[in-house]
Amino acid sequence: MTDNTELDGNPKKIHEPVGNLQKDPDDWVTGEEAMTAAQASYLKTLCEEAHEPFDADLTKAEASKRIEALQQKTGRGVKTQPAREH
Repeated sequence: MTDNTELDGNPKKIHEPVGNLQKDPDDWVTGEEAMTAAQASYLKTLCEEAHEPFDADLTKAEASKRIEALQQKTGRGVKTQPAREH
């Protein structure tokens, strides 16, 4: 029998494979719920920077996809390679 209890003794913390941390928003159990306040706030900021309209009626999954697209457009949240010294 395996025990999913973390070292801190919390049985609710289950070890997840690292690849599962970036689950497709279409597969989220709560993806059809209204986006969170944090998503709405960040999305509104990205929309303003990208000069794109903000849609307050997106679901969590839709907001996540929109955030990802606007991050690409604005360069926010995109990891850059460090400058190489010559």
